[in-house]
Amino acid sequence: MNNTSLENIGCFTTVLDPYNGITIDEKYLPNTKEEFEVSLDILIKSVESRRNLIWIYIDIKKSDFIPIAVNRGFIFHSCDENYILVVKRLKEDAIIPTAANHTLGVGAVVINENNELLVIKEKHFHIGYKLPGGHIDNCEMISTALEREVLEETGIEVEFESIISLGHFYPHQFHKSNLYILCTATPKTYEINIQDTQEITDAKWVDVNEYLVDIDVLDYSKAIVLAALEYKGFIKVNQEVLSHIKKDFELFFPRESKKLV
Repeated sequence: MNNTSLENIGCFTTVLDPYNGITIDEKYLPNTKEEFEVSLDILIKSVESRRNLIWIYIDIKKSDFIPIAVNRGFIFHSCDENYILVVKRLKEDAIIPTAANHTLGVGAVVINENNELLVIKEKHFHIGYKLPGGHIDNCEMISTALEREVLEETGIEVEFESIISLGHFYPHQFHKSNLYILCTATPKTYEINIQDTQEITDAKWVDVNEYLVDIDVLDYSKAIVLAALEYKGFIKVNQEVLSHIKKDFELFFPRESKKLV
């Protein structure tokens, strides 16, 4: 963080963002409601003519600060287990970026050297066998989530290979959309050993051709498998093309993009 972006106003240390808004992290909040209320009034008066937005992260341990902020025009933006983020628009035309509005999931097409497909049966899913997969956790990369989910649901260790399909579903959990990323992966082990026995009732290898004609299998699952057989998909490319970005990331391009691989 560049110190030139910091400004002390009242009891707050504020950080200027690239869009002329200021942010107050939860670690810079005072200990009492009284001090928060006084300093918040000072802050608003000090910046309302020269900034666009005020963002405040409020720790769950200081949730009694929330009504004070709401009474001064702050609205809810997003939250996590331990905080809520509130924002106040200071300029009528100031744009408030949309909060996270998707959950993310990943599914795996894993085919072994015997042309057998790895499939599972979920406790709460009563239509045939499906592809292993599940939610991508916070801060988790797509390839890491894929390998973790397959291991948890089947006991099979796999290596991410490519992305072959993207599904968008709405509505989903929490009044959000869901992006479901279907990938291919190469098996590194072969013995079934279900770890998530609370959710998964069975896992097995099944002949690909038998799976594709099974009347109990959803057409969507069949379409994903057919795509995996027919197309090479998007693979992870050389990370050096974004070496200037100092954060975790994954890049996927068509396998034919030789200069990027």
